[in-house]
Amino acid sequence: MHLEIDPSSPDPLFDQIASALRGALKSGELKPGDHLPPAKAVASALRVNLHTVLRAYAILRDEGLIEVRRGRGSVVVDSDHATFRRRLDEAIGQVVTEARRLGLGPDEAADMVRRAF
Repeated sequence: MHLEIDPSSPDPLFDQIASALRGALKSGELKPGDHLPPAKAVASALRVNLHTVLRAYAILRDEGLIEVRRGRGSVVVDSDHATFRRRLDEAIGQVVTEARRLGLGPDEAADMVRRAF
């Protein structure tokens, strides 16, 4: 897989990397179960700091598009899983907004979620 970034772009490098990887997912170049290249290899190929690539991978992880497995690499997740993860993140955001509106702190809200399980 070939990733390109534009150092002169106003967009942060980590956003450019994440965007390029999203494009590879959309185009089918990357499929569920595929391993992303190691962050060190991407950093070296793009001549960027390792933490820049790790931040891009963290963004994709937070979006539910990849799973980062310590010591085993980053893997593209099933798109159904990513859709579920996005919906769950949105629902949690709504719960947090409502908890704040009611004056609940994070511990109280977390206790309510735990009891619901």
